[in-house]
Amino acid sequence: MTQWTSSPELILVLTIIITDRKMSQIAIVGGHGNVSMRLARLLVTQGRQVFSIIRNPEHSKEVAETGATPSVLSIEDDSKEKFAETFEGKDIVYFSAGAGGKGGPERTRKVDYEGAVKVFDAIELVKSARPRLIMVSAIDIRDPNTIPAHYNEEDKAISEKMRKAIGTYVQAKYDADKNLAQRTAFKWTILRPVGLTNGPGTGKATVGKAHLNQISRDDVALTLALLADRADAAGLGIDLGGGEAEIEGALDAFIKKGESDFLG
Repeated sequence: MTQWTSSPELILVLTIIITDRKMSQIAIVGGHGNVSMRLARLLVTQGRQVFSIIRNPEHSKEVAETGATPSVLSIEDDSKEKFAETFEGKDIVYFSAGAGGKGGPERTRKVDYEGAVKVFDAIELVKSARPRLIMVSAIDIRDPNTIPAHYNEEDKAISEKMRKAIGTYVQAKYDADKNLAQRTAFKWTILRPVGLTNGPGTGKATVGKAHLNQISRDDVALTLALLADRADAAGLGIDLGGGEAEIEGALDAFIKKGESDFLG
């Protein structure tokens, strides 16, 4: 078993790590969402300073209870310039906003596509060092004519059913991800989770080439928090599904392999 000592060298390393995380500033767009609230708690626990961007000021108290600082901005109504101001000095921006099926197809398009593009544009307007973007998308967001090679018949059936049921959402997310994939002015990563549940997290998943099953929001939040330390995941789309692999190790292996799950 490894023996840890309180040597000056170890203390110095730990101080550097803790100090770096405390200095790290993170913005979460869509900060009142179920995954975002879980994520904020994890990031704050890591010693990071978190600013959760929310549309409704009535959610400020609940968001503040996670340890994050609420910031009221609307991706529907506020300008990209206002978002750029908020992103100044931030190290990472998470995009985890969505219409959630509320307001019909027009609002879905406005939030899930136009809102995402507004955030991309805002990052490009940042005058200081531009933050890295971690985009929360979804599994099976792809060109419908390009079926992933690892899909089985059940995956194909679920995919077809999903596209018929929530086609506007799927198209909006696909258009947003395509737009992001063309950006070179800042670093980005896309996380693509499967269907979400409110069950307790297990710390385990399938990372990369996932089948269309379900995963806990806890485990999605954990993966997002781990990505805060993985600048080397830039340019990757990462499938995340239910599975039995320890998330941290599986994520590390996926990133080192360097093959994106977003097929464009």
